[in-house]
Amino acid sequence: MPTTSSTNSAAPFLSDSVAATNAAATQEIPDIRGLKDVIDIPTGNEWVLWLIVAAAALVLIGVAAWFVRRRLASRREELAPPPPPPPHVVAWERLQRALGLIHEAEQFCTEVSQIIRVYLEERFNLHAPDRTTEEFLFELQSSQRLVCEHKQLLADFLGECDMVKFAKVEPPEQELRNLHEAASRLVGETQPSLREETVGEGEAQVEE
Repeated sequence: MPTTSSTNSAAPFLSDSVAATNAAATQEIPDIRGLKDVIDIPTGNEWVLWLIVAAAALVLIGVAAWFVRRRLASRREELAPPPPPPPHVVAWERLQRALGLIHEAEQFCTEVSQIIRVYLEERFNLHAPDRTTEEFLFELQSSQRLVCEHKQLLADFLGECDMVKFAKVEPPEQELRNLHEAASRLVGETQPSLREETVGEGEAQVEE
């Protein structure tokens, strides 16, 4: 009887030991499974972000194109030659320089008559430089680009110049100055008005 009692009392002790061992083993063994990747849950508004990015890109491209175009335009303006002065300005400057020939009658008359011929061709598209005085005055009679007063002034001016150039007439200085004043008057009274110059500049800008 004592032997049976001793065996039964040892059984609970063994059970408690096994349970404690299993619990300790469970606590000591780590979880060898790694963490799972973060799952990106779509919200359905991704197109808004792409739209903002596209709009920003378009704005940047537009700004860059504007700067490039402005730079090229300024570059063209720097390289473009200045426009030529109008015919009446050129004629005025040449007439002032011609006064230096006032003591050389033939050279003076040749110069001032050529100045007026070139001016009329560039101002009114009249073919004056390559024609004789008679041919030019004959064509001028049918032209409406000069009034009768200016036609008569031009005829007298060219006739007196031809007298000096071809007939070798030696007029006094005052007559030469009168020819210079007649040429200056013709240029001054036939030069374009301010309105014509403004319209001409506007048309030139439109063509560019």
